[in-house]
Amino acid sequence: MRVLVTGASGMLGRGAALALKARGDDVTVLQRRPAGLGCAEVLTDVADTTAVRRAAAGQDAVVHLAAKVDVVGPWAQYARANIDGTRTVVDACRAGGVGRLVHVSSPAVAHAGDPLVGAGAEPADPGRARGHYARSKAVAELEALAADSPQLAVLCIRPHLVWGPGDTQLVGRIVSRAWAGRLPIIGTGAALIDTTYVTNAVDALVAALDTAPRVHGQALVVSNGEPRPVAEVLARLCDAAGAPAPRGRLPVWLAGRAGSAVETAWALLGRRDTPPLTRFLVEQLTTAHWFDQRRTRAALGWTPRVSLDDGFAELARWYAAAADTGRGPTTSR
Repeated sequence: MRVLVTGASGMLGRGAALALKARGDDVTVLQRRPAGLGCAEVLTDVADTTAVRRAAAGQDAVVHLAAKVDVVGPWAQYARANIDGTRTVVDACRAGGVGRLVHVSSPAVAHAGDPLVGAGAEPADPGRARGHYARSKAVAELEALAADSPQLAVLCIRPHLVWGPGDTQLVGRIVSRAWAGRLPIIGTGAALIDTTYVTNAVDALVAALDTAPRVHGQALVVSNGEPRPVAEVLARLCDAAGAPAPRGRLPVWLAGRAGSAVETAWALLGRRDTPPLTRFLVEQLTTAHWFDQRRTRAALGWTPRVSLDDGFAELARWYAAAADTGRGPTTSR
């Protein structure tokens, strides 16, 4: 199968491209900087209509991961990368006769801030989604699903909190804050959350690509299906990296006010780096969010092959190997 993967410079996109290549697919990757995967590369902005059309021409399928995932930045940046980018990919699929599109979304598109306990994949709702990222991804998912047709089978996959070796988004930020002594437990730390080990998320995307012609026109949430307390997840990630455990506790009300103040300061100063605390982060660390995986597993014919415990062990081995080979101190990852 000839497959175009957008966003292959990220951990999940890289993993998906390599998995498809390993099983014999003819893989092309599209992103703004070189990924070094040994695949044909198209270096461009995902909203560049001409370049994306050219990359999609002759492909059998597209796996679309390219997105702006940061927690700061003006709406226009999210709209261009996530909404315009998705429209461009959909248009390129139609123009190029692509038969399958796996659009990578997020559970955040249907999360209005309430606890999610054994939840399913509720419809994306831009009006209730929290923050620029979630709202833009909600619009993008609706655009992708609207393109589903007998000619283009569209399946949306929502991986939840993907992590693993080399992760600079979730693991890297948690570990850096732990080393800096800025990783408290907010509230009780007892809220149950789902996460997804990267190998399992990659497997799910490959399964989605293969099953799209049969289960298209819908969204599916993907996770390990092993909800754990927030405090445990943070502690296990820190332990794997050899970093200090979370220190102290911060009341939810105080953390919320602090997050609001930090967001205001970042906006006034025009900063583009990741703030240490936001209202959304406080919400995520204090609210249960875990998902019923029965529908996903039945639809995709997929089950996670790496447990959370095995994932933590693999992460610890990766950090140990990184230290032994001098790839960088854990304090900088």
